[in-house]
Amino acid sequence: MKATRFLAAATALLFGAGLSAFADEGMWMIHAIDAALEKKMQERGLELSAREIYNADAPGTTVADAVISFGFYCTASLVSDEGLMITNHHCAYSDVSAMSTADHNYLEEGFWAFHRQDERPIPGKKVYFLKRVLDVTDEVEALKRELEAKGERYGMRRLNHIMTQRYRQEKGYESSLESMWSGEKYYITIYKTYTDVRLVAAPPVAIAAFGGDEDNWEWPQHKADFALYRIYDHGEPLKSPARLRISTAGLRDGDFTMVIGYPGRTDRYSSAAKVAHAVGVERPVTNSIRKEQMELVRKAMDADPEVRRKYSDWFFSLSNIQEMQEGEVQCIKRFRVIDEKRALEKELQEWIDADPARQARWGTLLPALDAEYAATDDIERQKAWYRETLVRGTRIAPTMLRMANDKGGRREELLRRGRQEIDPAVEQALLALALDRYFAQVDTCFTGEKQKALRARFTEAGRTDYPALAAWLWDHPDEMVDCYTEVKITAFNEAENHLSDLSHLHHEYTHALYEMRAEKGIPQYPDANSTMRITYGRVCGLEPWDAVVCAPRSTVAGLLEKNDPARHDFALPGDFLSLLQTTAAGDRGVFLTPPASGPLPSAWVHVCENTPVSGPLPISINFLTDNDITGGNSGSPVLNARGELVGLAFDGNKESLASNFSATEGYNKCVCVDIRYVLWVLREYARLDRVVAEMGVS
Repeated sequence: MKATRFLAAATALLFGAGLSAFADEGMWMIHAIDAALEKKMQERGLELSAREIYNADAPGTTVADAVISFGFYCTASLVSDEGLMITNHHCAYSDVSAMSTADHNYLEEGFWAFHRQDERPIPGKKVYFLKRVLDVTDEVEALKRELEAKGERYGMRRLNHIMTQRYRQEKGYESSLESMWSGEKYYITIYKTYTDVRLVAAPPVAIAAFGGDEDNWEWPQHKADFALYRIYDHGEPLKSPARLRISTAGLRDGDFTMVIGYPGRTDRYSSAAKVAHAVGVERPVTNSIRKEQMELVRKAMDADPEVRRKYSDWFFSLSNIQEMQEGEVQCIKRFRVIDEKRALEKELQEWIDADPARQARWGTLLPALDAEYAATDDIERQKAWYRETLVRGTRIAPTMLRMANDKGGRREELLRRGRQEIDPAVEQALLALALDRYFAQVDTCFTGEKQKALRARFTEAGRTDYPALAAWLWDHPDEMVDCYTEVKITAFNEAENHLSDLSHLHHEYTHALYEMRAEKGIPQYPDANSTMRITYGRVCGLEPWDAVVCAPRSTVAGLLEKNDPARHDFALPGDFLSLLQTTAAGDRGVFLTPPASGPLPSAWVHVCENTPVSGPLPISINFLTDNDITGGNSGSPVLNARGELVGLAFDGNKESLASNFSATEGYNKCVCVDIRYVLWVLREYARLDRVVAEMGVS
């Protein structure tokens, strides 16, 4: 086994390291695939034309027509002509959690709709199909001049309201104004929307999120991170000609892949000062307090299944962000992102200085950015402590804020419902932690008189008994409301009023950088902003550190090796484990029998197990590509050179976590669940043959 793994690692080195040099960063706007980008993708292996990927005027359908925004926080895609939609399990996590009760914990048990009538409606869910993108830059610039001539103030919200009214569509359509490169370009995006969305399938969290937060952002992973929904239109399954065809042939090392989805936010046009601010001011606060909150809640969840049910969704979100931001700080330092930004700014300053007009507009821009960040660091640090403690440091905080804003006499009802959703002991512990850190870190000029008086009541010999204070507040909800709402936000704002508008400076920085690159003929894509994008890459391995080489696939072998009944996040369900072990002994399923003669097709790629070539071979559970993705791409279809669905993007690797600010060549990877593993779970474990057949897989 060890010898075989060494050979697998060596293979990954040859393929992964060699191919990493061909990785092309970029989240390119789907409607703006020009001839140069099309040629680049075809050189990498794409077998389609750009107009087969996206074409708003096509008489038939294109690949992008089957890709859906899942509430603009995840991506999904159609996999049948009856509205069946696939996305990640972690995108469905909140829905499954909300459905769960003490009697039926669907997070732990899984949810399978064996009949159409069992499909569960999800209140408030909304999905969006992109229909058209219109360049309205000239129109928006004219609107700005018109408003300025009238002496009216405007911002992006006002511009969006006016423009979307102009482009209002018939019922069922929505439009939005999108700014690219801080206003260099403006686009109207038009969507067809559906609001009747029903859950069809979601594996148990032990299968879908195997490895939990410990494996999050790591490689290898072994997750069946998928869920299925169905879109209904007027009470009937959506009839759509657009759907993705599924390929079960698999991928070889180096095969072309593309990801189409709705990446949320990147900040790659950020200045060095902004990155330094994130690393030195904001992240130390968020990372430290969230780590303490996670330890507290994890201990309670491990001790009580009911606490786990109530806090799973909250903890899942907390751990995902905390690990991401902690890794972000490490990667920014490791890959010297601030130095990279400074080098770019040196080039930018030289370009500015070379032209009198540019010098007049931007000559002092870079020093001004540095000065403004230096002036705001202290106040922003304290605001971060306030946000991380009183605003989001407990589950009960939203209830307190809703009670404070209630004008309809519903305070008692809001309190009752809020307390039903949480555990008193956990909340009191979180509140005690929040109060301790808040009073220790936030200057007294920002705290209210009632807050100070409350703290004084529980302070002796200079030491405050925060657990006792938290317990007392729990029994006095009106006092708790005051504690949450008495922070002097106006004082925070007044402390910044004497400073220049950082937002304006960032807009100017982006404009200057855009103009320089445009003049030098450098292709550029705008920062992600939840609009549809395409990114392309190849299947490849990873070298996270010197002398460490990872193959591009994880297999059943690793899943069985990690299984540990004593650890919740690594404990496979007994029936699933038995099925895996039976399969490993030679039955069909995850293991496929190769042909008796002839070359092996890519479906049977031997990656890590010492299995005879003549016997059953494992397919991958998860695989790696070098596609450029970010949050919001979760659930995005991973497509082969022919536009067929081969997997779902669900994570990045820890070495890619500086990618919000900068893509580091050779380290930015996309972690994908193999569609064949998805199909195996549906067919062999869940016995959802009707769904597999509907997906067009025999």
